[in-house]
Amino acid sequence: MTDYSDLMPKEEDLLYEEELLRTPHVTKLWCRYLEARKDASAKRRYLIFERAVKALPGSYKERYEAVRGLCVTNPTYAALNNTFERALVTMHKMPKIWELYLSFLMEQRVITKVRRACDRALASLPVTQHERVWAIYLGFIRQHGIPVDTARRVYRRYLKFEPGHTEEYIEFLKLRGHWDEVANKLASIVNDDTFQSLAGKSKHQLWLELCDVITKHPAEVTALNVDAILRGGIRKFTDEVGRLWTSLADYYIRRGLFEKARDVYEEGLATVITVRDFSLIFDAYTQFEESMLSAKMEAALEVTEGEGEDDEEEEDNGGADFLFKDVGDDLDLRLARLEFLMGRRPELLSSVMLRQNPHNVHEWQKRVALFESNPTRQILTFTEAVKTMEPAHALGKPHTLWVDFAKFYEVHGDPDNARVVFEKAVCVPYTKLDDLATVWCEWGELELRQKNYGGALALMHRATAEPTRLSRPRPNAAEWEAMPVQDRLFKSLKLWTFFCDLEESLGSLESACVVYNRILDLRIATPQIILNFTLLLQENKLFEDSFQVYERGVNLFKFPHSREIWQAYLKQFVERFGAKKLERARDLFEQCCAAAPPKEAKPFFLEYARLEEEHGLARRAMDIYDRACRKVPLDQKVDVYELYVTRAMDFFGVGKVRSIYESAIEQELPDNTTKVLCTRYARLERKLGEIDRSRGLYVHASQFANPQQDADFWDEWNRFEVRHGNEDTFREMLRIKRSVTASFSQMHFNMATVELPSQAGTLEAGGMGAMEAAAMKGRRGTSELEDSMAALEMAVGGNATTNVSGFVKSHTEGGNVKTIAAASENPDEIDIGDDDNDGDGDNKGDDADEPEDVEQTVVPEGLFGHMKRGAEGDVEPQGALERFKKHRIE
Repeated sequence: MTDYSDLMPKEEDLLYEEELLRTPHVTKLWCRYLEARKDASAKRRYLIFERAVKALPGSYKERYEAVRGLCVTNPTYAALNNTFERALVTMHKMPKIWELYLSFLMEQRVITKVRRACDRALASLPVTQHERVWAIYLGFIRQHGIPVDTARRVYRRYLKFEPGHTEEYIEFLKLRGHWDEVANKLASIVNDDTFQSLAGKSKHQLWLELCDVITKHPAEVTALNVDAILRGGIRKFTDEVGRLWTSLADYYIRRGLFEKARDVYEEGLATVITVRDFSLIFDAYTQFEESMLSAKMEAALEVTEGEGEDDEEEEDNGGADFLFKDVGDDLDLRLARLEFLMGRRPELLSSVMLRQNPHNVHEWQKRVALFESNPTRQILTFTEAVKTMEPAHALGKPHTLWVDFAKFYEVHGDPDNARVVFEKAVCVPYTKLDDLATVWCEWGELELRQKNYGGALALMHRATAEPTRLSRPRPNAAEWEAMPVQDRLFKSLKLWTFFCDLEESLGSLESACVVYNRILDLRIATPQIILNFTLLLQENKLFEDSFQVYERGVNLFKFPHSREIWQAYLKQFVERFGAKKLERARDLFEQCCAAAPPKEAKPFFLEYARLEEEHGLARRAMDIYDRACRKVPLDQKVDVYELYVTRAMDFFGVGKVRSIYESAIEQELPDNTTKVLCTRYARLERKLGEIDRSRGLYVHASQFANPQQDADFWDEWNRFEVRHGNEDTFREMLRIKRSVTASFSQMHFNMATVELPSQAGTLEAGGMGAMEAAAMKGRRGTSELEDSMAALEMAVGGNATTNVSGFVKSHTEGGNVKTIAAASENPDEIDIGDDDNDGDGDNKGDDADEPEDVEQTVVPEGLFGHMKRGAEGDVEPQGALERFKKHRIE
């Protein structure tokens, strides 16, 4: 008898049982009961599940837990399936139950039952939840062992639900090898403008994928017109033309239609317009020919083995069927075809470049060069080029093609046809006047090479003839540019220049002059034309006529274009006449100097001054130099003033030079220029012995010299004071230097007294150490100058009388009356007046008859007395710096 004691409730179950009796429809209570009995036997838990499902037939959670409660490894699969079916009777709207059921059926590998269960789930669930079922359904049909037809039908149903997942179906068909349907699906999505690829593929990529499929599987794809599809892609996708042409040829090769494939390759080479596509097709074409040649060679080797037997049969037949037997030996033909293809590559590539731009002159010239060994092809190419190319759209110089065409005939000994080509070339509507003029010039050179000199001159007369205007008003600039080049040819400077060369070489002087005058009348002359015309007249001794041409040239052109004309005109006139026509030469120079801008005026003023110096008046030369100094730009003024001063010194002496410098300094010149002029003026005065005048110039120039930048100026002034000055002048220079430094740095220095005990203790009683320190530190910065001058004042100001050797104080502090009187008389003052002969009697002696050095002056007995005595004892005179050093050594 069966024991049911294990299924009966236990004592610990009484609490749950009582609650369930009171409230049997509470889902949480049943869940707690099952959770508490999770360690019970399977039958016990199954009984509780059955009771819960019976009490709550519509509870999703109870059904779900009931299904989960059964072990999938239980051999009673039918009972488990029955449980799922019972749950679906009331829970057919719950997708989770369907997912569990379908997953369980997939594990059982029952194809029909799974397919029907998926169909029932799709029929039971709303459309919004079909995606969950389709995920299981598609995973099932992708498994191995599922019939392909079944999977295809399921996928087709799925594409009606999700049309955007067509690419997944295509990938599935590729794995199964159904290439015909793959091509159909690809063609449909390519033609569907609303299709959006979930994989991110573009229409272009889908097209290329379709091309790959239909070309690599030509036997399987039968429902599509492959040729039409690929040609449509070639028209639509211009960036993949080469690949599509090779795909089309590959399609015919795979089908065994080799001649058709060759036609496709030839058509592709004749239509592509890019070098990339051409290279792709040509490489595929040569590879195809090489593979065909290799296959024929291998077949020929196999045929040679059976030649013996064939020969015996042929002897038996007496050779009667020779004409009716095709041995297929076309190996030589295929080899010749491959060589011909390789030899055509440059020509085919040139055709590609010309299809890109049929108006490319350079490419046409390269194409002509390809047929260098074939004159007939060259003529045909030239003819095609001049017919195809339009000058308005030409890339390059279109007239060069016509010129090369004519020269081709000339080289081959046919000048008549060359003239015919030139006759047509001059009628072409070029866009540039220079192109048409070049054609005419080349035609004229052709006539010269053919020794037809009269014809060349007649040709130039014809080319330069002015067309009839039919009483039309003179066109403006815009209308002139819009006119055809044939109507504007008579003003071509290039053509007229060539005409001038012909007339000078082949014509007479009168005819050459007529041509030059015509150029001047048309107002198309250049300065070089003017110079050439004048040179021609001067070679024929027509100097006055050449001067008239110069006049026309300077009236026609302005500076700077007339500079060369003026230079040649003035040079030739001065060389021709010199002082004979001085007034006329002056008028020319005056006219030139008035017309010349400041930057161009310097050489003309100098030439004018030289003319006056050689043939005129020195006073006028000085006036010209003065005008030049006022007109030339600032960067040239110093050079002109230097030359002005030099010539003034030669002609008028020091007085004129001083007036020049003074007038220059009074002008509002740049600071740097004024400083340079003052420095040079000061050097001159120093050489003349005018020390005070020289010092005044240094003082005036110091306001323009920044000590931080113009150290050379201050060094020069410092050397001047050391050599010619005294204590006061040296101190004044240092003061000016400090003030100038402050003005340039825009700072105010407080000149407070600074105590320097360490330096004051080292000063000598006579103050020479202080003086030497001040002199040495005068070359350093502003701060050092302040310190040195403070030390100097402390050393000198401490005594009533100074013992500084070689200096005389400018004032006296303290002391007795005699000392003050002796100091006020100051008999040893340096005399630097204008009279060079003034001086003391002590200076007269053995040196009276010797020439006086302008840089020396009389040395009084009281001032630098020991230096005078040293001079009498054959000791070299010393300057301030040497005296400082000597006193310090003593």
